[in-house]
Order: sequence, then C-alpha cells, then structure tokens
Amino acid sequence: MFDSVLVANRGEIARRVIRTAREMGLRTIAVHSDVDASLPFVTEADEAVLLGPASPAESYRNVDAVLAAVRSSGAGAVHPGYGFLSENTAFAQAVIDAGVAWVGPSPAAITAMGDKIAARNLMQRSGVPVAAGTEDPVTSAEAASAAAEEIGYPVIIKASAGGGGMGMAVVDDPAKMAAEYERVTAFAGRLFGDESVFVERYFPSVRHVEVQILGLPDGRVLALGERDCSVQRRNQKVAEETPCPVLGSDVRNALLQAARAAGEAVDYRGAGTVEFLYAPDTREFFFLEMNTRLQVEHPITEAVLGIDLVRAQLLIAAGEDPGVVEADPVGHAVELRINAEDSKRFLPGPGAITAWVEPSGEGVRVDSGYVAGTTVTPSYDSLMAKLIVYGRDRDEALARARAAVAGFTVTGPKSNLAFHAELLENPEFISGVYDTALITRMRA
Repeated sequence: MFDSVLVANRGEIARRVIRTAREMGLRTIAVHSDVDASLPFVTEADEAVLLGPASPAESYRNVDAVLAAVRSSGAGAVHPGYGFLSENTAFAQAVIDAGVAWVGPSPAAITAMGDKIAARNLMQRSGVPVAAGTEDPVTSAEAASAAAEEIGYPVIIKASAGGGGMGMAVVDDPAKMAAEYERVTAFAGRLFGDESVFVERYFPSVRHVEVQILGLPDGRVLALGERDCSVQRRNQKVAEETPCPVLGSDVRNALLQAARAAGEAVDYRGAGTVEFLYAPDTREFFFLEMNTRLQVEHPITEAVLGIDLVRAQLLIAAGEDPGVVEADPVGHAVELRINAEDSKRFLPGPGAITAWVEPSGEGVRVDSGYVAGTTVTPSYDSLMAKLIVYGRDRDEALARARAAVAGFTVTGPKSNLAFHAELLENPEFISGVYDTALITRMRA
C-alpha cells in the first residue's frame, strides 16, 4: 500500500477524498490555485502545493503543473476526483509512467469510453442495449437529416467527445436540423477540440438511471445498485436518489447485468458509473455513457450499502481487495446539490460567504467545499456542497431532507436551497413518478 495520496482536484470532492485517506493513515497532499488557498481542502491536507492562477488551464487542468506537484511531494498515488483531469488519458498514463499509483481505471478503459461513438459501438457488440443511432460520425447537416429520417424524429445530436450534459441538441423538426447541426459541431470544436457528432433517437419522456460499478483487482466487476438522476436543469443533475422508485426487480436486474457487461468489456478497475436512459412506458433502457471516475452522487450509494467508495478506490489502486460485495440496498437516500445559483433561472451567483450553517441530525450528511469566510469564485463549477439524507424508506428520507434544507443557511453568494425546498414539496417528485423534464414543468 502506498503511504500518501495527492488529490488532483478542489472543493468538496478534494476534501471528501482527503477525509477518507487520512482515516486510512495516508499522508494527504492538496494542489490548488491561488484563489483557493484558504479553502478547507487546502488547510486540512498534510501538504499543499500551489499550481498557479485561478484559470483551470493554468491550475487544475495544467498537466505539467500537477505532475510537478506529484514529483515534489513524493506522492505515492494520485486521486483525480471528478472533472478536470479525471478522464484525461494522457494524464493517467503520465502518472503511471512516473511509477505512481493511479486511482482510477486503465488509460485504455478511459480512452475506450471517452469517445461516445466508439463506446456506443463497443457496448452494442457487448450486448448492452443502445438506442437507435448512427455508428459513425455524421459529417454534414445533410447526413444528419438523412439519419434522422431513418431513425424517426425527434432525435438528438451529440458531440462524440462531450460529457456532463454538454454538446447536444434535440431536433424535432427537419427544418431545424441544419442550424442545430452547425451549432453543436461548432460548440464541440471549441470546447472539446473535436467536432465529431452522432445522431440518436430521442426520448421525450425518460428517466436518467445509472449504475455504480466497482472493478476489482481479480477482474470481477460488481454492480452496486442504481441511482436515479432525473432531476436536471439544462441536462445537468441537481438531485439524485437511490433506489430508483419506479424500477421493477426484473428491469433492475437486467440493468445491473448490463452495467457489469459494460465494465467487463473494458476490463474495468476501480469505481465507475454506467449511465442509462430508462423509458418507463415501454420498460426499455439504453446505454448513455460510462463515466470512468467517481461520480458527484456517489454518497447516496454509500448510504444505502454502508460502504466507502473512496476507500475502495484507494485499496484497488494498491492492488488490494476492498472487501466490497454486491448487496440489496437498505433504506433510501437522496442527494441535493447545493449550488451558488439562483433558484428560478439557475444562473450562477458567486460571492463571499458571510454565513454558513450546515444541518445535522439522524441520517444527514453534508459534503462541503466551503465554510464561512471563504469565497465562491466564478472560475469554477457552482457546486458548494452536497446534502445527503438517508431514511429507512423514501418517505422518511424526504421528510428528513425537508428538515435538513430548512436548517441549511448560506448567505453571501446565491444558493438554490429554495429550489430544493420547492422540489421536496412538489407532488410529482413526491409521487416518484417523474422524468427529466420535471424542472421544465416546474418552471413553466
């Protein structure tokens, strides 16, 4: 087992990894930009290394700067968290080449799942259901239109290199295809450096359900239950729960098996997530993508299974069995993302935090990146904290979540706490029968 770990990330996920690493007796090393110097993840680490200015390109996405920190600190392992360099094949390979343990899957697995067209085709060959769509990049608006006519409208244009809900457009009218094709390819080229796109069947009423997988050192892939991530704004997740309240046992078992097959197809090691779209009306599910890293919403899986996924990641990276087994979930858990944004239009509202009071109580956990006296800057994602609430059943989890939201105080920056209070009282959400358009209906 290595004796130290450098966390190549920031905010709540860096703080969360550092907490488990220290509990395991490991020396912890934080890396940070100049504007993050006073944040808890920096002050709580055993050592901290300045990367550079606030710009992610000059700090958290700066491969050379992070690798220099790995060398100077003598880190035995690198945990990338999520976002930034977590799914960067070249970075993962450079860490491994430096003789340092990489807390994640192999660079080959990252590459295989990083290109959505290649991943979709691999999943189809592996027996994982995929939605009707193009198997090769679509290189013109005319080709996109022809594909859409064959698939049937509505369709969705997706950037092959995209992720996190970015680089896509729904087209329900042939007259709009040319403009949307040009918009998505241009966006993909700017943001991802790759204009490749594909066209796929679009489901107007669908749920976003994902499966937590864990690839063990002996080659087995565990499927550790599902999470429902259907509460989204602009294709970005806002709240998650587990188990999914509308899955029957037969669909759940098929979903878990498909996720195992996906992991086995790329010889997966460590924690990862296989995302699916689920159509309740037809009880069909289709592969969406695989995230080759830890997910933001991993704590709700931990809550219902009684495990520590970061601990499992670190042990697997050291070649050790984490002692995790597949099991049925016990109880119900929800996660609410506390973002620095307004509750109506969800526009960012960064600022200095003048008051920060976290709720407590039975079944309540807060993973936060900030405290009073720190500042949410516009340089990074608006996520300030995650409120995780567990109950013996869904009703108890939601009741505890309502009390926890009421007891959470953030002043200074804007926050979406008012939205979460509204969500938890929404009849459609309370019923458990909702889809990815829930927020759109709430704001209609």
